[in-house]
Amino acid sequence: MRSLPTRTWTLTAVLAATFATALITLVAALSGGQATAQVATAEPPAAEAVADQPAAEPTAQDRRIAKLIAQLMPRYHISMTGLDDTISERALDLYLDRFDPMKLYFLQSDVDQFRQYKDQIDDMVKQGRLELAYVIFNRFTERVDERVAMALELLDSDLDFTKEESIVVDPEATSYAANEQEARDRWRRQIKYALLDLRDDETEGEEAKDILRRRYQRYARRFKTYSNDDLLEAYLTSVTSAFDPHSTYMSPSTLEDFNISMGLRLQGIGAALREKDGNTVVMQIIPGGAADQDGRLKPDDVIVSVGQGDGGEMVDIVEMPLKDVVSLIRGNAGTLVRLGVKVGGKGAMEVYKITRAKVELEQSAARGKVIEHKMPGGETRKIGFINLPSFYMDMQAAREQRPDFRSSTRDVRRILEEFKGKGVEGVVIDLSRNGGGSLTEAINLTGLFINRGPVVQVKDSGGQIQQYNDEESGTVWSGPLVVLTSKFSASASEIFAGAIKDYNRGIIVGDPATHGKGTVQTLMDLGEKLFVVQRENYGALKVTLQQFYLPDGESTQRSGVRADVVLPSLTQKMDVSESDLKYALETDRINGTRHDVYNLVPTELLAQLRRNSESRVKSDKEFVDLIRRVELFVKQKEENTVPLEESAFMARRAELDAQKEEEQEELEQEDESEIYRDTYYNREVMNISGDYIEGLQRQQLVQAG
Repeated sequence: MRSLPTRTWTLTAVLAATFATALITLVAALSGGQATAQVATAEPPAAEAVADQPAAEPTAQDRRIAKLIAQLMPRYHISMTGLDDTISERALDLYLDRFDPMKLYFLQSDVDQFRQYKDQIDDMVKQGRLELAYVIFNRFTERVDERVAMALELLDSDLDFTKEESIVVDPEATSYAANEQEARDRWRRQIKYALLDLRDDETEGEEAKDILRRRYQRYARRFKTYSNDDLLEAYLTSVTSAFDPHSTYMSPSTLEDFNISMGLRLQGIGAALREKDGNTVVMQIIPGGAADQDGRLKPDDVIVSVGQGDGGEMVDIVEMPLKDVVSLIRGNAGTLVRLGVKVGGKGAMEVYKITRAKVELEQSAARGKVIEHKMPGGETRKIGFINLPSFYMDMQAAREQRPDFRSSTRDVRRILEEFKGKGVEGVVIDLSRNGGGSLTEAINLTGLFINRGPVVQVKDSGGQIQQYNDEESGTVWSGPLVVLTSKFSASASEIFAGAIKDYNRGIIVGDPATHGKGTVQTLMDLGEKLFVVQRENYGALKVTLQQFYLPDGESTQRSGVRADVVLPSLTQKMDVSESDLKYALETDRINGTRHDVYNLVPTELLAQLRRNSESRVKSDKEFVDLIRRVELFVKQKEENTVPLEESAFMARRAELDAQKEEEQEELEQEDESEIYRDTYYNREVMNISGDYIEGLQRQQLVQAG
């Protein structure tokens, strides 16, 4: 089998590379926030023309870096797109959104001035001209100072919570204020919303107002410390992310932090975080980490405060730079951190106490269990269940050619052999929490279930296609196979599930589709590009240079791998997939490649599996209640506004809290040390598996093993 490039990342925001080493991943190099500027002529204004600028003007090194990125992106990016006017306009929007996502600071007149240059950023970057970045940023800091002063004044005034009015909470549904009067009204509503939110957490009066005063003042101060590196990273990442959301620029200081994180076993709670609209949002729970073992923290949760130990002060982290949040959460194994969490970003805050720990391989490794499952008709099916949180390999031990090195393929092989010895009739592989990992492992693991043949195709920016095969003849398990997936199953998980589907080797059960991360990134050290032998730190470019395709030619990008049998879930309605990211690459197709097709997913049997499952789900009271909660979640997610009249606000919040209470009770009943959790959802997965086994046996298509 061909080997893959050595410095590639197959998970969102470098997650695959840091899965085993980083417990907290700084997903966004900048924390994002707000922006500013004044432009009145057709020529980009000089940075020197702006008074009291927080950051200095661009340096000669900054200009060289900009010109280099302008050359590298079109040359290596998978889209083969030039740095043109379309990218320029997108870059401007991303730069404005990075600083002012909720449109609370800029006036419409500011943005109208900036938009004069929407078709010029591409040309400016090619020439190494970065003045526009400084002009926009400096205008932004002026507006921040004005809005913070306005907010502090409003906090000292009487606010009417009986008035029937609302606030827009969807950035896409709002617009910039037309004038100062409209900006003041927006901020009055913003403060009412924040005070009601704190009141729901039983914080009110002067205590609540003091929290907001400190929050707004901290927010204003954060931009006073912006360095050239910070601003260069923000601006050039806006340009690279206009190609796709995974292409970013790391400044010299960020690259230093990244290299340290790759060389150390960092300790913390085991979660990947990102900044969104001034909030710290959980993006991924790392298998085997402290948060994974605790079981409560989930993707899409918002962390609003952090406390150290049992009695340390809870520090408000709203609008705090992500790198500062990470430093508060990260700490030595065995120490306690308290997180103030809003589940899904909504409702009242809950405090989670989590003891920091290192990621332990044993906890993130494949584990198996034989389940004696009683079917609705009364018969019992013996089913092997494998919990696989990631595709892992001990790279160091493999390089040293140790005969006993650990890998997901080796562990699953051992489990399958044990299953066969115990007479299981079918196997379920749970990838519902598997964010990916080693692509080589995904290929090798697929080989345990197919004789041999292509598993994945990879296309580069030059249009060249390489095929990666399972070269080992024979299978370890040839019996019925069910793959359990969710919207969080990403990258390498999608390669495995997609190959199983294309080969008609087994069925996919779970959310309608997997995550949809179908691209590969590589990290280019810019110092090495400039000097061949690196002599100076110029930062790095993370660029999307390849795309995955399944054996039949379909890309996993955006569309993911579609389930054969869909089960209701809350995760399928969360905005956490690749397609939810701005400017995510579109899916496409290439020619399929010849491979075996197993007769293990007959059309009529699949239709029967769906009918049987739908009938059971409709009559199961727990699934019926789940569907009710999903509908409530969707209804509230689609609301663009929130009422600011106190009784209406609290009634809406109570509805949210009631749902979260039910979900919390379910979580408390779960034991994360269990390989298989006996929940109504998993029981239905087993029912589907049992029906599948019976159907294949009835048609004499397969025998166990």
